Amino acid sequence: MTSRSAGVSLAFSQVGHGFSHLLTLLFPTVVLALEREWGLTYDQLLPLALAASILFGLGALPAGWLGDRWSASGMMVIFFLGTGVATVLTGFARTPVELALGMAATGLFASIYHPVGIAWLVRNAKNRGKALGLNGVVGSIGVAAAPLVAGVLTDTISWRAAFVIPGVACTLLGLSMLALMRRGSMMDTRADVTPDPKASRDDVIRAFIVLSLTMIASGLVYQCLSLAMPKVFAERAAPILGSGATGVGIAVSMIYLVSGACTYLGGYLADRYPNKLVYLATFALQVPVCLVAAGAAGTPVIALAATLAILQTLNLPSESMLLARYTPERWRATAFGAKFVLSIGVSAAGVPLIAWIYGATGGFEWLFFAMGAMAAIAAICCVSLPGGRDDVAVPVAEKAAAAAD
Repeated sequence: MTSRSAGVSLAFSQVGHGFSHLLTLLFPTVVLALEREWGLTYDQLLPLALAASILFGLGALPAGWLGDRWSASGMMVIFFLGTGVATVLTGFARTPVELALGMAATGLFASIYHPVGIAWLVRNAKNRGKALGLNGVVGSIGVAAAPLVAGVLTDTISWRAAFVIPGVACTLLGLSMLALMRRGSMMDTRADVTPDPKASRDDVIRAFIVLSLTMIASGLVYQCLSLAMPKVFAERAAPILGSGATGVGIAVSMIYLVSGACTYLGGYLADRYPNKLVYLATFALQVPVCLVAAGAAGTPVIALAATLAILQTLNLPSESMLLARYTPERWRATAFGAKFVLSIGVSAAGVPLIAWIYGATGGFEWLFFAMGAMAAIAAICCVSLPGGRDDVAVPVAEKAAAAAD
C-alpha cells in the first residue's frame, strides 16, 4: 500500500468514527421533542432505541469477519452509504414503530465501523497509541456533536431534520469514498506496520476472558451515561441550562468535546506506560465519581458527568492496544467485532435498565449506583490481565533506535 493510500484510508477511518457515534446518538436529544409532539412519556419512548443499540453491537462480529475475509475499504463504503440512507429514512418516520425500524437499520450499518475501521487503523499506524488517541478524539467529537446537532436542528427546523441532514452528509462521504476506490487511490493491506511480539497461548486465553468481562462492564457504563445524560441534565440542571433542548444539547456536547480531547492523552499514556495499569486505574477512579454523582444537582452533576466521560475515554486506547496485542493479525477485525458485540451489543441492556429504574423511582440515583458497581467489577477483573510494568508500547522511532544500538 502506498503512503498516500494509507493516508486516505486513515482519514476515512477517522471521519467514520465520528459519524458512527453522531448518527446513533441523535435520538437521546430528539426524544425530548417527541415527548411533546407524540404525547408519550420518556420511559415509553426510550425503548424505541433498543433494537438499534442491540444491532449496533451484534452486527460488529459479522462485519469484522467480512472485513478480514473480504475488504476493509469495501465494508467502509457500505458503512457510510447504509448508515447515511437509514438515518435519512428515520427522519421520515410517521409512527413509533417506523422510528424504531429506521434507528435499527442505522444501528446495523453503523456496527460496521468499529471492527473494520479500528482494525484498519491499527494495521497502518506506526505509533498505535497516538493514532488510537486521535481516533478517539474524532469519535468523541461525533458523540459531542450528536446532542448539539440534534438540539439545534430540532429547535430551529424540526426533529425530522435532526436525522435527515446528518444522514445526507454521511451518504455523500460514502459516494466520495467509492469514487476514490474506483480510481485506485485507496487499497487494502494485510500486514501490520508495527508487528507485536507473539503472545503465549495462556496469555491470549487469559486476556480474552478478562477483556470480555471488562468490555461488557465498560460498555454498560458508557451506554447508561450517554443515553441518560440529556434527561439527567434536563431534570437536575434546568435552572442553569434552560428548559429547551438546545441548552442540554450544548452542555452534553461540551462534555464529550472535552472528554474526546482527553482520549489523545489516553493514547499518550498507552504508548508510555503499562496498558494494564492505565486500564485498571481508569475503572477504579470511576467508582467514587458515580457514587457522588448519584445525589448531585446543578453545576456539580455537570462536572461529575464530565469527569466520568473523561475517565471512560481515557481507557479506550489502552483497551484497543491490549486487544491488538493478544490477537493474531489475520483475525484482528473479527476480534474487534467480538469486542463491540460485548461492549455495545450486550450493553444494550442499558436501555431497558434506564427505563426501568426511571419508571420505578422517578429519578437516576440508583442508575449511578449501578454504574459504580459495574466500574468496580471491571477494575477487579483488570488485576488478572497479563502484562505489567514491562508491557509498554514503545514508539516505532524508539524501537528503530534500540535496534541500531
